[in-house]
Amino acid sequence: MCFSASASFGAGVVLSVIGVASIKKVKQPSQFIFASIPLVFALQQITEGFLWLALTNPAYAFMQQATTYTFLFFAQVVWPIWVPLAMLLLEKDERRKKIQKIFLATGILVSTYLAYCLVTFTPIASNIGYHITYQQNYLKGFSRYGGLLYMLATVVSPLFSSVKKMWAIGTTILISYIITDIFYENYITSVWCFFASIISISVFWVMYKINAAKNTEQA
Repeated sequence: MCFSASASFGAGVVLSVIGVASIKKVKQPSQFIFASIPLVFALQQITEGFLWLALTNPAYAFMQQATTYTFLFFAQVVWPIWVPLAMLLLEKDERRKKIQKIFLATGILVSTYLAYCLVTFTPIASNIGYHITYQQNYLKGFSRYGGLLYMLATVVSPLFSSVKKMWAIGTTILISYIITDIFYENYITSVWCFFASIISISVFWVMYKINAAKNTEQA
């Protein structure tokens, strides 16, 4: 999260509660990856909470590098694979499964490249005006094309799902990303993850709808 350590830790607790509630709604193994999204967000926000401590308190400075890499691992390596994989596992329509496989392949490509950059280049996190900015000297070409591929994997894939109400998740992420890009351009990695955490509520809602539909079918 982008504002303070307490805000990040607080968000982590709330997201953990939502995550546990979502996982309790799981009825089939194919739903687990999707239902776990809030818990992954929780781990990411808690990691940035410790990064805040490292940046603002000399006693915790030893954690700065580890928490920087961990946060960016979640943001840049985990999500491009996790989201399309969750969509693919939930998909029942064979035609849309093929589309989701394309999104997953795109996510794997993006994640592999960003993992390589994360290992090859040294990212630097800085606390500037109540926000954390991540300085990443990756190859310039990625910002133009890689960003688009990242969006295809994480934002567009839910929009192609046949699961009812799944469009809400893709729309929420897209709107949050646009707002962040306009108002917090220099802190987009950190701030967008804060806004994207809102989708955790949508995840619980979708899980509720999935189970409600199954109960109706069985009745």
